[in-house]
Amino acid sequence: MLIFRYLLKETLKSQLAIFFILMAIFITLRFVRVLGDASDGDIPAGLVLGFLGLYAPILASLVLPISAYLGIMLAHGRLYVDSEMTVMRACGISEWYITRVMLFLSLLIMIVTGAITLYLAPMAADNEYQLREKARNEAGLSALIPGRFQQTGNAKAVIFVHDIDTDDNLRRVFLSQNQSDGSDNQVRVVYAQTGQVANNTDGTRNLVLNEGVQYEGQQSAQNYRKVEFDEYQIQIADKPAEESRRKVSVLPTSELWGDDTIEARAELQWRIAIPLSIPFLVLIAVPLSSVDPRQGRFGKLFPAILLYLGYFLLLLASRRVLEDGKMPPQLGLWWVHTIMLIIGVGLIVRDRKTGTQLRAWVLGKT
Repeated sequence: MLIFRYLLKETLKSQLAIFFILMAIFITLRFVRVLGDASDGDIPAGLVLGFLGLYAPILASLVLPISAYLGIMLAHGRLYVDSEMTVMRACGISEWYITRVMLFLSLLIMIVTGAITLYLAPMAADNEYQLREKARNEAGLSALIPGRFQQTGNAKAVIFVHDIDTDDNLRRVFLSQNQSDGSDNQVRVVYAQTGQVANNTDGTRNLVLNEGVQYEGQQSAQNYRKVEFDEYQIQIADKPAEESRRKVSVLPTSELWGDDTIEARAELQWRIAIPLSIPFLVLIAVPLSSVDPRQGRFGKLFPAILLYLGYFLLLLASRRVLEDGKMPPQLGLWWVHTIMLIIGVGLIVRDRKTGTQLRAWVLGKT
């Protein structure tokens, strides 16, 4: 029991460390991307943290398998380098016992990953999808940034707002429009003291300017027409497109069970494949973590990473082929797991009596 707790503690510490490091790296990359969208005016700045929070469960479901895999490689590699595994073997602790302990830990991680993949991640993806649609359809006043030249939503004008007060009124607004007129370009420049963004019932948005002046003419000419106005309106956003059909990735798992379409079956098998991959990765990680003290704890890390990448690239490729209808749903992603199971079992029994006898039998036949 003492060895059981010790192995769990050492492995879990490495797994948690890798999990939080990977989460921090990918969350930071996501933050930079979302912040860039906010600075470009594609999403309101107030929704940045919301997008990050909804992305976290989706990312966690993908990071948990690799953190469990690398955690075993690093933790057990240290035990081999420090000769602790040698002492355990001398005390009668076999590799199969260590594998059973890791499989118990993988079962716990698989339950957590399954809850995230089957329930939390689709819910977060659905909320993120709705939030992005809302931000896209309501990118009006919230997308205007004082002190910056910005293109309007329909790409028909450039607007500059000096300031926005607490009542959401625009102060000192500059607007420039280019209108093609034969072989020359017609230019229209508008400057107003105040303005507002008006949402219309049909979904379009207008910029309403007050107390300003308009200059209109051709770029090559020097005679511009000047018109003063009390109110001036220009459409800055066209009618938003109808909300597209929700992607299969945001559907609840309960709906996927009753959906017989190819896309739904591929998505369901993918959600199951992520937590299901953890025990197979454990069967591979335990024997691969066996290193010579002179090799160091990272001696077999590179081939282990290549094996992991091959596993998940095969899953992704199989998912794509299944979605295209080129693979029977009964085969689906299960054949990839079968291959990894055979590899894992082969690595586990290679030095055991059964594996030695089987290898001798194969060599004798050849």
